[in-house]
Amino acid sequence: MIRDTLPSDDPEIYVENARGGQYASKLSGYFIVKGTKLKFNAIAFGRIGGHNISLNLTKKTLSKLEEFGYDTEDFQLLLQRKLVEGEVILLDPKKNKITP
Repeated sequence: MIRDTLPSDDPEIYVENARGGQYASKLSGYFIVKGTKLKFNAIAFGRIGGHNISLNLTKKTLSKLEEFGYDTEDFQLLLQRKLVEGEVILLDPKKNKITP
């Protein structure tokens, strides 16, 4: 991903479901880039070694990102960083709306 991209290229990340325990949580949701909604699954770890995200994107999602001209490895690192740093929008699972 080229660093001098426009802010509008920055993905908005929505977490639809987060469940887990003391050491790890499973996350599912989607992100929007270039007006397209793409799904993701992830496991968030937060104890030994610091916070980390194991991100899973489908082949279809990776192909779409390539079609948009992104380097998929760099883009995944961007998503992981945003997830770790909490740059996400949490959705209420019962209403599928943004939680305050």
